[in-house]
Amino acid sequence: MKRVAIGSLGTIGLQVAKRLDQGIDGLQLTAVSGNNLDKARDNVAGFSTTPLVTPLDELAAHADIIVECAPAAVFRELAEPVIESGKLFMPLSVGALLSHWDLVDRASETGARILVPSGALLGLDAVRAAREGQFKSVTMVTRKPPAGLAGAPHLINNNISIENLTEPKLVFEGTARDGAKGFPANVNVAAALSLAGPGPDNTSLQIWADPTIERNTHLIKVDADSASFELQMYSIPTPEKPATGKIVALSVIASLRAQSATLVVGA
Repeated sequence: MKRVAIGSLGTIGLQVAKRLDQGIDGLQLTAVSGNNLDKARDNVAGFSTTPLVTPLDELAAHADIIVECAPAAVFRELAEPVIESGKLFMPLSVGALLSHWDLVDRASETGARILVPSGALLGLDAVRAAREGQFKSVTMVTRKPPAGLAGAPHLINNNISIENLTEPKLVFEGTARDGAKGFPANVNVAAALSLAGPGPDNTSLQIWADPTIERNTHLIKVDADSASFELQMYSIPTPEKPATGKIVALSVIASLRAQSATLVVGA
């Protein structure tokens, strides 16, 4: 039985916690956290087995697998103790991981593992396979309803308005690294793609605010010496948080299930 901890219980974390409480073979939810511990206690009060509620930096002491679903601002507070303790770390704030790359280097010394779920993307297995050869180009085009991009630092810092749009508007074009900095809550998918592929400085990204769509849309274009392919994902946004697709939590659950499964396909 592998112990699982979740920090924090927002849109994604609470759904994952509920599924673990319902039961997944080989896994047990043992601890949760969040910026508001009282709210976290309320969220798990009705669980069949109540997990320990503890500060973010103490999660690693109570689990074998720690799932990070917290705001990017507290990423290191949660991640560093996990890496130091040599545990399995499953981050959702993949863009924040790019800004704390020393933790990846440190993991190679402590024996910790970092497993990034597919999240709102498909085809990362194909991209990862293509990396064993040579890439010519990897490009991602993300389109989201304007509400899914509201408040992004890149928009604020560059005085880009996405209010009352009547047609699609290109709001960012550059590398996955710069996109992750400018849209820390919106394009973790681009960071994940870059890590599966040629890296954050060699992965091109476009971001569109598109009032004509209702679903978050991600188009991946890969040209490599082994294959050329395009993959398109239409992700249904969660009502509570339009920036996050419903499939993200399900991706975390699937990744957790694979940790104790006898048969794993697509790993």
